[in-house]
Amino acid sequence: MLQGKKIVLGITGSIAAYKSCLIIRQLIKKGAEVQVVITPAGKEFITPITLSALTHKPVISEFFSQRDGTWNSHVDIGLWADAMLIAPATASTIGKMAHGVADNMLITTYLSMKAPVFVAPAMDLDMYAHPSTQSNLRTLQSYGNHIIEPGTGFLASKLEGKGRMEEPENIVAQLEAFFAQAEAEQSASQSMAGRKVLITAGPTYEKIDPVRFIGNYSSGKMGLAIAEECARRGAEVELVCGPVSATIPQHANIHRTDVESAQQMYEACMALYPSADAGILSAAVADFTPVTVADQKIKRTGDDMVICLKPNPDIAKSLGAIKTDRQVLVGFALETNDEESNAQSKLQKKNFDFIVLNSLRDKGAGFRTDTNKITIITPDAMQTYPLKSKAEVAVDIIDQLQSILK
Repeated sequence: MLQGKKIVLGITGSIAAYKSCLIIRQLIKKGAEVQVVITPAGKEFITPITLSALTHKPVISEFFSQRDGTWNSHVDIGLWADAMLIAPATASTIGKMAHGVADNMLITTYLSMKAPVFVAPAMDLDMYAHPSTQSNLRTLQSYGNHIIEPGTGFLASKLEGKGRMEEPENIVAQLEAFFAQAEAEQSASQSMAGRKVLITAGPTYEKIDPVRFIGNYSSGKMGLAIAEECARRGAEVELVCGPVSATIPQHANIHRTDVESAQQMYEACMALYPSADAGILSAAVADFTPVTVADQKIKRTGDDMVICLKPNPDIAKSLGAIKTDRQVLVGFALETNDEESNAQSKLQKKNFDFIVLNSLRDKGAGFRTDTNKITIITPDAMQTYPLKSKAEVAVDIIDQLQSILK
């Protein structure tokens, strides 16, 4: 995973600096290209000549490499690298990194770095355990830096045995693991490339008069999260969206059709689904709509008001009826009682490949929340998931979708 990677190795003034030679050997052995940037104090512990012999590159230490005005561009180094590793990282360097004290070439390179940064602390336990050092490490983590510590690789609460720099082979292994995960995520991000997915989201509003309507509490957040996850994986998304207040994902792969009523959503879905590979019907569509809609605002009178309703077109049933063998159709069921039996009945009647069930009896699930608790029901199985953010729930739903896409 390190073949061809460009690594900037920062070395500071620690007794552990000799281990940087072992790090360089392992990185180069695995195919990486290494550029060393060393602090003035670091040169007191290991010579640039030794490091240059290992990397086959001049070691960078000062802003100006010669007295003729030639200078080392920390900006260029930051653009060149695939990762920066600072090992060993002293308490002084960690403090400077946390607070932007750019008084040497290593810190300026760090501040210009566009690639991920890994930090391997090296100091005695008392220095490491000091609140100032711990605060600085937390600050670096909040900036997105990766802290490599003995036995964990991450900032830990227990301090026993800490301070000593992690062993070179483990540091290199963590770099490999990072790039392996990044490559896997990039591969997964295009796992639905070439697929087209129709997604419905939000409520529908059924007009009573120009100012009143029949609606529901759907925020559309679940459908929008699903749309964003599909787009992230490379799919072309046709998002048919009812009136929502939630922020619509801004993604080049998401094509949005705004609708208000169930009839409008039905017409959009019937037009878009035949060319789609899958449909995910997460919108909360009104089952009924007023028979007549007043042209003007209905005035209050002393008499009771009666609104006659008629059924809306059944979007799910209609799409299920035209679904082909190459297509997948996913439904949602928000229930308040007899949840599983109602969902299983809906699964069969609507010709869904699977249905996502959630219950208003589950705290944190349903409308107007940022979380959801779902059960995915297929014709042959049922899997219940714990309460998660709707973004995480979207991942579970799309994983299930991908497992059955034709």
